[in-house]
Amino acid sequence: MSAFITPASVQDRDAGLMLLERVHDRWPSIHHIVADGGYRGPIMAEEFATIADWTLEIVQPLRADAHRFKLLPKRWIVERTFAWLGRCRRLAKDFEHRTRIALAFLKLAVIRLLLRRLAR
Repeated sequence: MSAFITPASVQDRDAGLMLLERVHDRWPSIHHIVADGGYRGPIMAEEFATIADWTLEIVQPLRADAHRFKLLPKRWIVERTFAWLGRCRRLAKDFEHRTRIALAFLKLAVIRLLLRRLAR
């Protein structure tokens, strides 16, 4: 839907809000966002409400005292996508010095994935 690459000095929360502003303009039909614990907090909820009337669902991490593996709801979708993209050698490590070039290679990797699915 949308990708946004920032330097390592930018916090995930700040970059997430910038990305959500772009997504809201392009995809106004979205009403529910799923995020991990890094986006938890009252400041994030207030900023989130100013962008649009979305609901924010935070996927809770596993408890430290848990003895068994438990699949987190919706989290596997993101992890699976990162695994697919990790198969592309150029995305396996952070080789790029410019964010626009990194974004271009990310888009090429997604195009490759989609073409392989269409070619089946």
